[in-house]
Amino acid sequence: MLYTLFEFLDQNYDIPGTGVFQYISFRAGMALILSLFITMISGGKIIALLKRKQVGETIRDLGLQGQNDKKGTPTMGGLMMIAAIVIPTLLFAKLNNVYIILMIIATLWLGFIGFMDDYIKVFRKDKQGLHGKFKILGQVVLGILVGVTMFFHEGIVIREKTEVPLEFISTNEILELDAPPRLDSPFPLESVKSTKTTIPFFKDNEFDYAVLLSFLGEGYEKWAFLVFIPIVILIIAAVSNGANITDGLDGLATGTSAIIGVTLGVLAYVSGNVVFANYLNIMFIPNTGELVVFIAAFVGACIGFLWYNTYPAQVFMGDTGSLSLGGIIAVFAIVIRKELLIPILCGIFFVESLSVIIQVTWFKITKKRFGAGRRIFLMAPLHHHFQMKNMHEAKIVQRFFIVGIILAVFSVITLKLR
Repeated sequence: MLYTLFEFLDQNYDIPGTGVFQYISFRAGMALILSLFITMISGGKIIALLKRKQVGETIRDLGLQGQNDKKGTPTMGGLMMIAAIVIPTLLFAKLNNVYIILMIIATLWLGFIGFMDDYIKVFRKDKQGLHGKFKILGQVVLGILVGVTMFFHEGIVIREKTEVPLEFISTNEILELDAPPRLDSPFPLESVKSTKTTIPFFKDNEFDYAVLLSFLGEGYEKWAFLVFIPIVILIIAAVSNGANITDGLDGLATGTSAIIGVTLGVLAYVSGNVVFANYLNIMFIPNTGELVVFIAAFVGACIGFLWYNTYPAQVFMGDTGSLSLGGIIAVFAIVIRKELLIPILCGIFFVESLSVIIQVTWFKITKKRFGAGRRIFLMAPLHHHFQMKNMHEAKIVQRFFIVGIILAVFSVITLKLR
């Protein structure tokens, strides 16, 4: 909204300072500050309101250290995070950008599903919450929407790499991320529709999902959506549920998501800038630079919420927050064509989910074979395993953060490790 207003003022009245809104870096910084303000300043009042409404977390007694102390802690704090993401995005991003629209829809849709789950648990006193099949259905619907939009929308394109002498690039082109292409630009690249994505660690690191249907013969590319959309659905469901599983210790999902968000911001920044994309020899995706504004609001919301969610937590995000965080990360990675980095970048989510799958699978196999189920971990997901080993949850969270930072750095340097 503000971008359009200040663009009008700059073009028609030439008011000093209004041109600064042309810069993504400025708008991203403002989105970050505003999201921090919304969560940190309003957080105390929202927590007090949740306490008055008795919106408290119900805790199952699993025999974990400090578990009983969490009973009654206000939940559904994810509403605060969603507001801190959506409001700055609406104010500072270009709202005619298809990627921004997709991210807002993903945030609100998964936030709604998570809210319904929390509402049933808190107000209807049903510990099971929203039935799992409805959660999956909601994730499938979002996956279909994202997949169809990515495949059919004319504005979602990529540009093939090219070799360009850097001496022909002006400083303004390097800094002006959202500058429109000039007629005399040294990058006369043709935009093309494609289902290509980035493969980490490979020099010619692009893979086209359409190739999986090459056995159909000539014209197989037009049927690529039959493969692409199911893959998008799988990624969104996996990462969203992974974030939900990780949300078991104070600050764990929030801080991990912030680390991932910063990394995604870097990847969107370089992918949406023709200069850096050419230098790094990666896919150039026009208009994705605008996503830096959204992810800045996302990171600000996570950090601001962490102020109240760090041990001992004053508020929990609930499924309202955790499903949204995972879904945002998944959709964001898909639109910047970096979804194959998710097992590395979202390694914490991945390992947490994998520990549950391994635990349940092994228990069922051994029960069928020996008559009594056996466990590999003391408790799943993995963070509870360490709790059962009498490790304080604050230490567990901090060590997971360290691992998350290492994975984030490793994800960034894959741009050059090829």
